[in-house]
Amino acid sequence: MSEVVTYTVAEGVALAAIDNGKANALSPAVIAALGDAVSRAEAAGPDAVGALVIAGKPGFLSGGFDLDVMKSSPQAAGTLVTDGGALFSRMFASKVPVVVACTGHAVAAGALMLLGADERVGTAGAFRIGLIETQIGMVLPRWAVELAEERLSRRHFQLATVGARMYDPAAARDAGFLDEVVDADQVVARALEIAGAWAKLPRSAYEGQVRMNRGARLAALSAAVEADRGRSFDASI
Repeated sequence: MSEVVTYTVAEGVALAAIDNGKANALSPAVIAALGDAVSRAEAAGPDAVGALVIAGKPGFLSGGFDLDVMKSSPQAAGTLVTDGGALFSRMFASKVPVVVACTGHAVAAGALMLLGADERVGTAGAFRIGLIETQIGMVLPRWAVELAEERLSRRHFQLATVGARMYDPAAARDAGFLDEVVDADQVVARALEIAGAWAKLPRSAYEGQVRMNRGARLAALSAAVEADRGRSFDASI
């Protein structure tokens, strides 16, 4: 496991904790390491790992895709964005329940990560959560819109995507980015507790219900990610 993501297992729940600089940017290394965490959790089997928690560090789940990579070239930006879409889609399709501990700000790709999880716990405080792309002159990729349409409240879908509305944690819960908000010193522990409840679900039943509930959206996500594969992404627009 990469040093930017640590992976531990306790009492049947795996914890993948991101620690990558001030804003916890989603770099190629972080995305690869999180993908590895999903693989390890799935391969361990339900008796060893029943659920996976992804957590940020104090103050940040993530500020989004790594800006150095995004600005390096349209091709590198396109690869990073598409790899992020593949990761979040994989989380949403995983046979292992995924819970995210949102330890602070979750902006752009950080907010999209929340949309790929089964359940999300946020940190109370002066934090910003949302899809900032329109504000900075960018357009969300189709896979991101698919996730937003699936998970966000209908009242907030247009505001959060077209309007690039940013939310504090309480408002983010109403919008659909979060399911619960707790104090900062409780967020990871609460996420682990919630994951423990998910871990008790029979794996075959969980997988079957995921296919039943999410099958059509997962197909749309897969098609959207593959359509973007190899496409350049102009981060300056």
